[in-house]
Amino acid sequence: MIIENNTTIDMEMTGMNLRRYANRYGYSVKDIQHYLGLSCPQPVYRWFKGAILPSVDNLLRLSELFHVHMEELLVKTNYFEFSKQCEGITLVGCDQLKRMQAYCALLAS
Repeated sequence: MIIENNTTIDMEMTGMNLRRYANRYGYSVKDIQHYLGLSCPQPVYRWFKGAILPSVDNLLRLSELFHVHMEELLVKTNYFEFSKQCEGITLVGCDQLKRMQAYCALLAS
C-alpha cells in the first residue's frame, strides 16, 4: 500500500513560530539581522509575516540561535490528514510515521 504524503510548509504559521521563538529569547528583529549578517531587517520582517521562508543556511543559524532543531521552526500543513490517513496501518520500521502519530496524539490530549 502506498501512502500519499501531501505535507507542505505553512509559511504564515512558520512566520508566527519564528516570531514566537524570537520573543521567547528576547531577540529583536535587529538582533536577528545582525546575528545573521543581513544588510537590512526586511527579510526578517517578511519571515515573521509568512511572506517568504528563510534560506536553509539562515534556518540552520536560527535553529542554533533558538536552541532547537530546524524542523521545529517549520510548521507543516496536512500533518493531521496524513496521520489520520495512516491510522490503523502497521508499517514495520516506519519511524517517521510513528513520530507523527505520537505527536498528533500528544496535541490531541
